[in-house]
Amino acid sequence: MADEQRRLNPTDQVRQRRAVVARWTLLANRVGYLVLALAVATFIIAFAIGFSSVLATTVVVCLIISFVLLAPSIVLGYAVKAAEREDLENNL
Repeated sequence: MADEQRRLNPTDQVRQRRAVVARWTLLANRVGYLVLALAVATFIIAFAIGFSSVLATTVVVCLIISFVLLAPSIVLGYAVKAAEREDLENNL
């Protein structure tokens, strides 16, 4: 009976926290890939018109920002998905 109530309880704090982490992870993924695309576009523009220190700095800064955002968000995204999958397999 307790297991059934726990499974049907929509206010499970662990699942709520997981949903918050998943939402932030999705946002970080989107922003990270957007900044990575900006870095690639800036590199192509710089390659076409000639590199300047401003364009090179912009590319490097965009790459650093995208890596800082993407590395943890990808790992956390997989962790959330694996935890949800394990809960479903164990009927929790």
